[in-house]
Amino acid sequence: MTKEAKKAELTRLELRIMQVIWRLGASTVSAVQAELEPPLAYTTVQTMLNILERKGKLKRELEGRAYVYSARVTETKALGQSVRDLVDRMFGGSSEELVMSLLKNRQIDAKKLAELTEKFHRELDSEEEA
Repeated sequence: MTKEAKKAELTRLELRIMQVIWRLGASTVSAVQAELEPPLAYTTVQTMLNILERKGKLKRELEGRAYVYSARVTETKALGQSVRDLVDRMFGGSSEELVMSLLKNRQIDAKKLAELTEKFHRELDSEEEA
């Protein structure tokens, strides 16, 4: 795995913290800490926010005596990157193999897949009309 790919990955804890930032918007360490379940120590949250800032996922600005952290990447972009990483690592880059695995492991059934395909086409059509 390249250094850039490793930097793009989010650990479970990093993702939990990013989800708080995406939900709340710009936030202090205390605000993020208050939203996490199960709770984490202030210093742990602060360390994780700084790691995310170094990874380029967050930016921080000093406001008064506290840093305020905000997202540099959208949730959609981060989700897309994570799915691409998963497909590359686990399925040799084949999204078809991912879908087959979901079907084989009964994570999704053919009927639901058909419904999702129809929903996708409706959304695609509405985007083209806009």
